[in-house]
Amino acid sequence: MGALFFGATVTVLNLDSDEEQTYRIVGDDEADFKQNLISVNSPIARGLIGKEEDDVVVIKTPGGEVEFEVIKVEYL
Repeated sequence: MGALFFGATVTVLNLDSDEEQTYRIVGDDEADFKQNLISVNSPIARGLIGKEEDDVVVIKTPGGEVEFEVIKVEYL
């Protein structure tokens, strides 16, 4: 699919907890974490921008470092 950018819907696997999660990267004014809409300026989005499917990335979050694998990138 190519690299992940603003507007993408991304499915990631949290390699620490083995949980899969899907997020859509949106602008600050649209962000709603409960609806899995994350701001392009959030730590998770900043860590994922430019990554591709099968990439593994370590993201610094308020709760500590979390390792994610990019499972799927879509532009819906």
